[in-house]
Formats: sequence, structure tokens, C-alpha cells
Amino acid sequence: MDPRCSGHWESSSEDVTQPLLPLHDDGARSSSCSPLRSALANKYLSIAAGPLAAALICALVDLGAGHTAARNMLGVLAWVFIWWITDAVPLAVASMAPLFLFPVFGVSSADAVAKAYMDDVISLVLGSFILALAIEHYNIHRRLALNITSLFCGDPVKPALLLLGICGTTFFISMWIHNTPCTVMMMPVATGILQRLPAGEATAADAREVRRFSKAVVLGVVYASAIGGMATLTGTGANIILVGMWSTYFPEQDPITFSSWMSFGLPMALVLFAALWATLCLMYCSKNTGRALSAYLDRTHLRRELSLLGPMAFAEKMVLAVFGGLIVLWMTRSLTDDIPGWSVLFHGNVGDGTVTIMMATLLFIIPSGKNDGEKLMDWGKCRKLQWNIILLLGAGFAIADGFQKSGLTDILSEGLGFLRGAPALVIAPVACIFSGLITEFTSDDATTTLVLPLLAELGKTIGVHPLLLMVPGAVGAQLSYLLPTGSPGNVVGFSTGYITIKDMVITGMPLKIVGVAALTVLLPTLGSAVFGMDQKV
Repeated sequence: MDPRCSGHWESSSEDVTQPLLPLHDDGARSSSCSPLRSALANKYLSIAAGPLAAALICALVDLGAGHTAARNMLGVLAWVFIWWITDAVPLAVASMAPLFLFPVFGVSSADAVAKAYMDDVISLVLGSFILALAIEHYNIHRRLALNITSLFCGDPVKPALLLLGICGTTFFISMWIHNTPCTVMMMPVATGILQRLPAGEATAADAREVRRFSKAVVLGVVYASAIGGMATLTGTGANIILVGMWSTYFPEQDPITFSSWMSFGLPMALVLFAALWATLCLMYCSKNTGRALSAYLDRTHLRRELSLLGPMAFAEKMVLAVFGGLIVLWMTRSLTDDIPGWSVLFHGNVGDGTVTIMMATLLFIIPSGKNDGEKLMDWGKCRKLQWNIILLLGAGFAIADGFQKSGLTDILSEGLGFLRGAPALVIAPVACIFSGLITEFTSDDATTTLVLPLLAELGKTIGVHPLLLMVPGAVGAQLSYLLPTGSPGNVVGFSTGYITIKDMVITGMPLKIVGVAALTVLLPTLGSAVFGMDQKV
């Protein structure tokens, strides 16, 4: 039952005098509970739109003789994306739809589509999520945030340095865990600092400075989390999808490893981070901001809050040791042609997901040092695992595989032949902008899943290295800075009440422009050396 239609049915379980049935029907309430309003509230129209779109495509679209599977794949794609975009069903449920749609529509077998939902890349994400939960459980992120913020706070308060500390901490944490849980973990730390500031008893001038600085802090956490995730494979699902689709479409090529992506992604992220800090300081900090904040926020307050956490316990040290060991293993698995890395000891049979799951397993073995027999982690602490993200990644890989097996990629390749003479250095930023526009209205991962198969085929069609288009597509999908709908992290920041859509637009637009410009410069230079884009595919 729609809760908005049941106001006069609500009663306490202890209220025995409340009648079991309503005594009369209010006309206004019956109007608000009309069938049409109920259908809209329960998303029945959105639910029906998915299969209806698939049916229309299968009935009306003609891709030529022998392309029935490609037409059906197009219908399945419409079904799944409509459910994703409209939130007709939970994200995890929509992401599982290919498991039954592909076999039913003849796109691929049940075993083939199921295998896409668990591979080395998915293992990497699953293990990193478990490590993130361990960090959150032991408040390691909060201790790190308070240490760095107190270091940068200054005495008296220097707003620009304080912003650098908050944003820098968020940036660093987001490099190693998914940017959505990073935003969720860091936003309470940021708002906790803001709650020390006056709500209404300050002068009008001071209150204005406090409001502007509060906007800067919230926007800084949101954008620093997104930018930090760009630096590594574990930071965001878009990078993981890029790696998975590159391996799916071009299995004979060298894979994108954790270290190779970081060699390109970290410089790109640092350029964006510098732009973020400069934008926040110029737009939200003035010479009076420090004076307005000094009466309510100083290093002593932060150190007092840090002291309440107490000294670092054995369990926290062990979690940090496991996490540090994993980072070392990630970075040294594959180094250079002359120094191959430790993976050669296992004849190349191990991947980044292998060591991630191995180190996550240690958390369930190492004692916590608190109670007898208690381990650092147990499965009860993993109830908050983001299975929706894991299933979304699996769906993305299944769709990429479906594009190939159904023949839809060949049809797209033929249709894009007219672009063969276009200069690649022009198409790369255009691909980034195209992806960056779509991502403002749907999630980063869904955008990446949609555009990368198209860009992979476009690269083959016009005769350029596919990564020259696929990397801009993945990076552009992460430049979702303008609207709350762009990413879950944007929603988290917007829900605090400190920022408006206007704030996001005027702050996010310069970052989006810098992102496209940085990609245009770095990809043909640094990216070419890192990914070997001068070699023929």
C-alpha cells in the first residue's frame, strides 16, 4: 500500500480503541489515491515501459537478414536502461535482468551471461568493499580525517588550508575505496566540523561568510571523492567497467593493470584536484572568512575530538597493515617490460582481484585483540556490502559480451564508417563531452556501460587505437559535477541542505571544462606511453 494513501489507517499497535476500518472516506484523500496517482507512485508505468520498449523494438526495428539476435539485443538494452534510468525497480534487480533476458531473447546462453557477473575485476571490487567496511567499522577514516584537518587548520584558521586538508583527505581515501562509500563516510566528518559554526547568532556579514564556507566544504567532499576515484581502478566503477570491456573486446591486447591505470589516472586526478581547490578558494573564501571562522573553529577543537578516539588499537593497526600490504601488491604485480613484477612467479595466472580477495580473507583470520576468538571482521559486519554496485558491474560486462555475440557491434561498425576521415584528436574530447553530458542524467556506471561499446567500435571503424576513445568515454562519465542525479555522491552532498543545484552548476562547470582540457592534453602524450596506443590493435 502506498504510505501516502494510508494516513488515516495508521495507529499504534497498543491503541485498541482505534477502529479497524475507516469510519468515512474523505473526498480529498480518495482523489489523492486515484488509480493514476497510485500507478505513478508505485512506478508501474516505469516498470511497464521497459518490456514495452523491448517489444516495440523487436516488432518494428529491422536490422537486415540474419540479425535477429542483434535486434533482440537492442530491445534488451532498451529494457535494462529504462529500468536503470527511471529507478523502476531497485538498481540491483535491474542489473540482474540480463540473467533472464539474454537467454529468453536468444542473445546468449544462461551459463555465458552468468560468467560475466563474476570475474577477476568483480573480485577486485568485492574485496575492496570488504576492506572499506573494515576501515569504516574501526573509524580509521575518521581518525585520518581529524589528523589531517587539524594539521591544515592553522591557528588562527586559514580557510584555504582547511579546505585543502578536508578535500585532500577525501581525495586520498577515495583513491582506495569506491567514491560512493567514501562520500558517505567523509560527509559526517565534514558536517561535524560545520556544526561547530554558528547557525544564527552571528552578525549578518559573518553568517554570510559561514554559509559560503559551508558550501565549499560540502562541495569539496563531493567533488574530491569523485576526482580521487578517478586515480585508481578501485576508486570508481567506471574505471572497472573500462578494464573489463577492454579485456572483453580486445583479449589479445595487454590488459589495463592497477599500476598502468594509476600512472595515467593519478596525474589526471591531480590536475582536477588543483582546479577544485582553486575554484573553491576563489568562489567561496574571502579575506573575511578566516576571521568569521576563528571564533568557532580552531585546532584545539579538532585535537580534542581526536583525543576522544583514544590511542590506535591493535585492530586498527592490523587493518592498516593489511590495507598497506594490498596497495604494495597492487602496485608491484606488473611493473615494466624489464622488471615484470611478482606475477611472473605464478606464470601470469593471478590478477588484481586475486590478491584483493586474499588480503580481504586475512581480515576474517587475524584476531582483533578485543574479545577471545573475535576476528577483525565477521560476515555480520559485511551486511552493508554494496551488492547493487557489484551486480551493476556484472550487468555492464554481460552487456558488453552481448554486443559482441549478437553481432550488434558489427552493425554499429558499419554505420560509423562515415567518420573514418575525422581527426582522432578532435574525436577524443568530443567523446569525453558526449559521455559527460549523458552522465549528468544517469549514473557514471550506466553511462560507461552504454557508451564504451559504441566508442570501441568507432575506434576500429576510423582506424585509431580504441583506447583513444574508450578512455575519454570512461573519464567523461566521471565528470558528473552539475546535477544531483549525476552520481550517488552528488545526492549525499545535496541532501545535507548546505548546497543547491545552482551551487553545483557554477562550481562544477569549471571543473568539467578543466577535465576535458586535461584529458585532451594528457591522453595523446602520457596515455600513449602508458597504454601503448602507438601500437596497432
